Amino acid sequence: MSHAALPDKPALEGLEAKWGEAWERQGTYRFDRAAAEAAGKSCVYAVDTPPPTASGSLHIGHVFSYTHMDLAARYQRMRGKHLFYPMGWDDNGLPTERRVQNYYGVRCDPSLPYDPDFAPPFEGGDNKSSKAADQVPVSRRNFIELCEKLTVEDEKQFEDLWRALGLSVDWSLTYRTIGDEAQRAAQRAFLRNLARGEAYQADAPTLWDVTFRTAVAQAELEDKEMPGAYHRVSFHTPDGGTIEIETTRPELIAACVALVAHPDDERYQPYFGTTVRTPLFGVEVPVVAHRLAQQDKGSGIAMVCTFGDVTDVIWWRELDLATRPILGKDGRILADPPPGIEGAAAEVYAELAGKTVFSAKARMVELLTESGDLHGEPRAITHPVKFFEKGDKPLEIVTTRQWYITNGARDEALNARLIERGREVAFHPDFMRVRYENWVGGLSGDWLISRQRFFGVPIPVWYRLDEQGEITGEPIVPSEDQLPVDPSSMPAPGFDEAQRGEPNGFVGEVDIMDTWATSSLTPQIAGRWEEDPALFDLVFPYDLRSQGQDIIRTWLFSTVLRAELEHGTVPWTNAGISGFIVDPDRKKMSKSKGNVVTPAAMLESHGSDAVRYWAASSRLGTDAAFDPQNPKQMKIGRRLAIKVLNAAKFVYSFPAPEAAEAGSKAVTEPLDIDMLATLSEVVQTATAAYDGYDHARALETTEQFFWTFCDDYLELVKERAYGSQGEVGQASAVAALRLAIDVMLRLFAPVLPFATEEVWSWTHDGSVHTAAWPTVDEIGVDAQHGGLLALVSQALIGVRRAKTDAKASQKTPVTRAVLAAPALLSFAVDDLKAVGRIAELELTEADEIAVVSIELGELPTS
Repeated sequence: MSHAALPDKPALEGLEAKWGEAWERQGTYRFDRAAAEAAGKSCVYAVDTPPPTASGSLHIGHVFSYTHMDLAARYQRMRGKHLFYPMGWDDNGLPTERRVQNYYGVRCDPSLPYDPDFAPPFEGGDNKSSKAADQVPVSRRNFIELCEKLTVEDEKQFEDLWRALGLSVDWSLTYRTIGDEAQRAAQRAFLRNLARGEAYQADAPTLWDVTFRTAVAQAELEDKEMPGAYHRVSFHTPDGGTIEIETTRPELIAACVALVAHPDDERYQPYFGTTVRTPLFGVEVPVVAHRLAQQDKGSGIAMVCTFGDVTDVIWWRELDLATRPILGKDGRILADPPPGIEGAAAEVYAELAGKTVFSAKARMVELLTESGDLHGEPRAITHPVKFFEKGDKPLEIVTTRQWYITNGARDEALNARLIERGREVAFHPDFMRVRYENWVGGLSGDWLISRQRFFGVPIPVWYRLDEQGEITGEPIVPSEDQLPVDPSSMPAPGFDEAQRGEPNGFVGEVDIMDTWATSSLTPQIAGRWEEDPALFDLVFPYDLRSQGQDIIRTWLFSTVLRAELEHGTVPWTNAGISGFIVDPDRKKMSKSKGNVVTPAAMLESHGSDAVRYWAASSRLGTDAAFDPQNPKQMKIGRRLAIKVLNAAKFVYSFPAPEAAEAGSKAVTEPLDIDMLATLSEVVQTATAAYDGYDHARALETTEQFFWTFCDDYLELVKERAYGSQGEVGQASAVAALRLAIDVMLRLFAPVLPFATEEVWSWTHDGSVHTAAWPTVDEIGVDAQHGGLLALVSQALIGVRRAKTDAKASQKTPVTRAVLAAPALLSFAVDDLKAVGRIAELELTEADEIAVVSIELGELPTS
C-alpha cells in the first residue's frame, strides 16, 4: 500500500475533522463482537461510561474526566483487548424538565388533554420563561414530546463535541436512559426488587422541594450556609414554671411533639417523663431523653417538630412520637390545624394558615412577643441548611407515600455486603474508597426512588379500587414481556381503560423513578441484560467505571447496590475517580457558581490534542486548576503535538536503508543503542503506569524522553543520518530514529490521538490506535553503554558554552579541543565531533565533564 507523501508543513489544523471522519468510516473503534466471542471474556475490556445529563451544555469537568476514561480505553485497545465502550445519554429527570420549561415557556399540567397541534410560545427561551406564571400549561404527553425533542437536539451537540475531543467510543452502542431498552431494564429490575421484598411503598417523612413539588433522596442533598436566627422561647411546666428552648424555626411550634434533652444533662433529668405545654397553642407534649441532644447547644434542650429537619425525623422515629404536620407540599402552612389545637389556639393558628414559611415565621415572632413567650431579641447566626442540589429554596420535610428500595441503611447484613463489594473494586486512587465506605456507613434511610415529575421511567404498578373507589390490596404488576409500560396512560392487566378511576376498577401509578434508579443500571442497559444474554455475559462485570468524585455517593454507590441485589456481584473491577476542575482561586468550577468555561471554545482555540494533554497531565483523584486567561498546560500540549509532527517528518525524511527495515538489528552504534535502551525503560515505566491507571506518570515519562530525543539525540546523530560517517553509521542512525519514533507515536497515541494518527499514516498501514502497544522485546537492545547519550549531551553543552564565552558563533569550527570526561564518552567521539564541528578531539579521563581547552577556527567566507 502506498502512503501519503510527507507534508511540506505539518499542521494540527483540520486533523480532528479529517481523522474523526476516517475513524467512523473505517470502524476503527467498533466493538468486534464475533472476534470478542471467539477470544473470550478475558480478552474484552468493557467500560461503563457515564451518561452525561442531556440538559444544556457540557462543561470543562466533563472533558477532564471523560478524557481520563478514554486514555485507559485507548491503552487497553492497543494492548490487544476488544473494547466494549458505549456512550449513553442521561436524558430523563428533573434537569431535563427544568430546561424544557425554560426553553419552550411551558409547564406540565397532567389534568389537561393532549393537543396534537400545540406549538410552544418559545424556541430557545433559555431562562426568559423561568417563572411559572409566565409558562403555558400543557398536557403531560405534550410536555414529554417537547422533552424528547430538546434532548435529541442536545445529544447531537454533545456527540459532536465528544467526537471533536477524540473519544474512542463505539457510537453504534449509544443508549438513552429514556429509551425503550433502558425503560425495560429499569422496570424489570424494579419488579424483581418488588418480588424479593427489596422495593416497598411507605408513608414516611420525606425531604421535599417546594419549588419542584417532588421528593428528594438523601444522595441529592446539598448543604448551603444560610443566615438564620435563634429565638429563645418558653414552654410551660405544670407547676407554673417554664423551660426555655432555642429554635431557628418558631413557625413550627404548632407542629411540636416533644422537648428532648441529653440523658446525662442534670438540668433536665427531673423533667424526663413529664409534660409541658407549647406557647400560644397549649398542646401538652412530653419531655424525653435522647443521645443526639447537644448539652452545649443553646439551652441544651430542643423542640422536636414534625418535621423541621432530619434530626427531628430521627427523634420522631426512635422515640415513637406523635405526628402533627402543619406544612403542605407547596411549602405553606396547612389550612387545618393539627390535633390538639382548639378554641382560642385554633384562632391563633388561623393567622398562620396559608402563609409561606417566611411569612409564618415573621407573624409567629410577633405573636410570641405579645404573649411574653419570646425572650430577648433573636440571635443572628449562619448555619447549614439542606437544599435539593438543583433547587434554590430550602427543603422541607412532609409526610408522603413514596416508593423505596432497600440500600443497607436498615439492613446490617446488606450494609456489610455493600462494604465488602466496595473492597472488591480497585479504586484509582485507592484513597477514594473511604468516600464510598463513609457514605454506606452513614446512610440514614432506604433509597427513595419515586419522583413527582413527568419525564422519566414510570413506576410499573397499578392499584385496584374497591366498591367505594378506594385503593385496596397489593399493587398490580405487569409481566416482564409487557415492558415497558406507562400506568398513567395504559390500563392495568385484566382491565380496560374505561375502568380507570372507577369503583372496582383501577388507577395507575403516576410517579416516575428517580433518574439514578435508571442510571444505576447503565452496565445492564448497555450490555442488554436479559435481552442479549450472550453479550451480557461477555461484558459483565465490566472492567472500568470512570467518573467524578462528586457522584461516588449517587452513581457509584447505587450501581454497586443494584448489582448486588440483582446479580450478587460487583458491577466492575476498577473505578477511576477524577478530581475537580478548580478556577485560579481554587474554587470548584460549577454552573451554579458561574465560573465554568465551555469546552467548545477550548477545543477551537487550542486543538483537541492540547486539551487532552491538559487533562492527561493530572492524576486521577487530583484537582486541576484552570485559568482561561492563561491556559499554560494547553499551550504546552499544543507545542508538544506540533513537535511530534515536525520531529517525525524529519525522521521519516531519511530514506530508510534496506538494513534499517530489520529494526534494531541494524542499530550498531553505541549512541543509538544507548538511546534505544533508555527508550526501553520508558516503555516499561509507561506500561506499568497505564496498568496502574496512572496516565499522568506515563505521559510525564514519555514526554521527558521525547524532548531529550529531540533536543539532544537528533542533534547528535543528524550528520551521521545524512551519511557523514558512511553507510553503516548512517543505517544505524536511521534505523534507531525510525524505531524510536514508531515507539513514541504509540506511547503518545492515547493522549494525542490526532497528531499521532496523522504521522502514522505517512509510513504505516492501518491506525496507530489499533497498532500493538510497544514492548521492550520489540526494541530489542541491551543497555551496554548506559548514560552515554546524557554524557554526550553534557559534552556538547560544554563546547557550546566555551564558544559563547569566546563570543563566537555556534557555527564556528573547532580546530582542536581537549575534554576531561569519563572513558564512556570515547564510544561517541565521532558523533560529538560532527555536531560540535570539532576537527581534532582529545579526551582525558575524569569523573566529570569539563572543557580543558578549545581552539576555534575561522568561519568560511561566503
